[in-house]
Amino acid sequence: MAQSHLRQARRILTEAEHHEQAEAWHLVVRRSQEAVELALKAVLRSGGVEVPRVPDVGIFLREHADRFSASLTQQLDRVVSISRRLRQEREISFYGDEEAGAPPERLYARQDAHEALRDARFILELSATVVPTA
Repeated sequence: MAQSHLRQARRILTEAEHHEQAEAWHLVVRRSQEAVELALKAVLRSGGVEVPRVPDVGIFLREHADRFSASLTQQLDRVVSISRRLRQEREISFYGDEEAGAPPERLYARQDAHEALRDARFILELSATVVPTA
């Protein structure tokens, strides 16, 4: 399952990169969040941790840090921060801001997309060092 999650995360990251080319910044953010979520759930599974059904699993990585390699634990603060920040963007990047009446296309800019992609790439690269390959 961990390998499957990581493969799926890679596919979703590829989708995010295509959305970047199309300048659909909100979809880059949304797909980047999904890629991060799946990659971190792969890490949890590889550590034998029951995967919670929540989008932000950072706290679970902290709670079970002793199950992971130093390559992950040395970056844990950054990993948890990325997971939490992108989690906060999950719904708004897809549905927009109902209160403000703003569709998601108007809420995100190139910089938002680049930051989300950079962080998702970092998480996937790090996850690949933790999740064993078949």
